[in-house]
Amino acid sequence: MRRILNPGINLESSRRALELASRSLPVYAGVGIHPNEHVQLGRETLRELRSLASETDVVAIGEIGLDYYRKTTPPSDQHRRFREQLDLAAELELPVIVHCRNAHADAIGIISAWQESGGTKVNAGVFHSFSGEEAHAEIAIELGFYLGITGPVTFPKAESLRKIVAQMPEDRLLIETDAPFLAPEPRRGTRNEPAYVRWVAKKIAEVREVTTDTIAQASSENANRLFAWDD
Repeated sequence: MRRILNPGINLESSRRALELASRSLPVYAGVGIHPNEHVQLGRETLRELRSLASETDVVAIGEIGLDYYRKTTPPSDQHRRFREQLDLAAELELPVIVHCRNAHADAIGIISAWQESGGTKVNAGVFHSFSGEEAHAEIAIELGFYLGITGPVTFPKAESLRKIVAQMPEDRLLIETDAPFLAPEPRRGTRNEPAYVRWVAKKIAEVREVTTDTIAQASSENANRLFAWDD
């Protein structure tokens, strides 16, 4: 482990992520409003997000996106909030961390419209803890996104995800934790933590028939490129 990116899900957690990043050199922050948060993204909230995102230790806008699994926030509100934060990311030239659950078609549609109107196309961001179908993966990559792979790739029933991981371009792969959730199979059901990415890397290497070191190096290089980290 060389660097940790800790994303926010609301203003308070974004502030805490930035505070931690300012005290811990290998830790960086993302700031954003998660689709499940009961927050009105009005002028004041957007102004504070812009202020937080302008800090040196912030390297991404997120987690942002769509979530139709829980729908604690109406989809129409999620759409508006997603687009406004995509616009903020383009304004500040930051990549986005996209949370997307049961909503890939709509998320891709919003991102496509955003890019057509001037949004970021190169190193646009990452589909965090990717859970979509093969077609979604292909389109996301075409739109300039990386795919974040987390603990579920190790789960016995995740054959469709492993197929995507086996076939996707190496230069679009990122290894993530989603801590404290989605601990990989050897620790499934426990609190996830960054050290557990080794099991994710091991499974990815297995399905791609390469070494774990190859996957670790590729993920590190991709993260360096996406988040503008020096090697």
